[in-house]
Amino acid sequence: MNTQQYKVAVVGATGAVGETMLAILAERRFPVREVVALASERSAGSTVEFGDDELVVQDLASYDPADIDIALFSAGGAVSRDYAPKFAAAGAVVIDNSSTFRYDDDVPLVVSEVNPEAIRQRPRGIIANPNCSTMQLMPVLAPIHREYGIERINVATYQSVSGAGRSALEELGRQTAALLSFQQADPQRFPVQIAFNLIPHIDEFQPNGYTKEEMKLVWETRKILGDDRIQVNPTAVRVPVFYGHSEAVNIETRKKLSADEARALLRKAPGVEVVDECKPGGYPTPVTHASGKDPVFVGRIREDLSHPRGLNLWVVADNIRKGAALNAVQIAELLLAEGLPAKAAHR
Repeated sequence: MNTQQYKVAVVGATGAVGETMLAILAERRFPVREVVALASERSAGSTVEFGDDELVVQDLASYDPADIDIALFSAGGAVSRDYAPKFAAAGAVVIDNSSTFRYDDDVPLVVSEVNPEAIRQRPRGIIANPNCSTMQLMPVLAPIHREYGIERINVATYQSVSGAGRSALEELGRQTAALLSFQQADPQRFPVQIAFNLIPHIDEFQPNGYTKEEMKLVWETRKILGDDRIQVNPTAVRVPVFYGHSEAVNIETRKKLSADEARALLRKAPGVEVVDECKPGGYPTPVTHASGKDPVFVGRIREDLSHPRGLNLWVVADNIRKGAALNAVQIAELLLAEGLPAKAAHR
């Protein structure tokens, strides 16, 4: 049993994901001897909560990572690109929530319940977290793919504004208040009004007409499941929900999979909770089930009327908690289970 204690850095500690990482580290009693909260110079000197304690935020640019064991990064791609290799070179294992390293062959892309063994091959000292929309899909689809094989995935995501950061949460709140007061919405963070609206556009458009957010589902699904044959057809939509992403998923399997077989398989899947009754409220939603919760919820499980090997699923999860912060901490727990040595033990 590993009884060591570790020095953990949370980079981007003042953001929504960073704050949730700190909360989860405390809730799960991660064996820390010290937690360091890091952010940009403008946030240095402010405080963030860690359990019953408050941590003073330090300036990332001037911080020496020499004694850090594990660094959880959630400060954006530019910060990860500049600082994650420095922390790794100093001997820390970096768990990065940005897309910077996800598609590099020598960086494992890990969902804790799906491919935990991948953490062992990390030659650069960096482990990548998937995108939040991919994250919640994988615990549901992985057991199906392993038992029945998945040929094709059609998925439409309904993604909450929290996935676009604190400014997006504030914009939805402001616009909602304005419209309910018979005033005009003023789009700033999004290209058009988000309150009482849907936006079929997340991230930059690519030459093939898909957005980068949609292509992440293609690239990351194949890498995590280890099967480039899987065809993925995604549409990503931003919706006026504060927390929790939803996904309408249609899969075509290589072997016939009935709805009852799918329910039985998913009830055994780690990190998944089945909420599937054919009655009002007998299905998961972002507000009633996912927000603030750890599991990925799945319901509306039914066979596709138009395809002999098709299955429909409705998948919901908290994008900040499970879609980013929790998986990062779970990866850190996997490292401990593998016997990661704490630097303090070698001084």
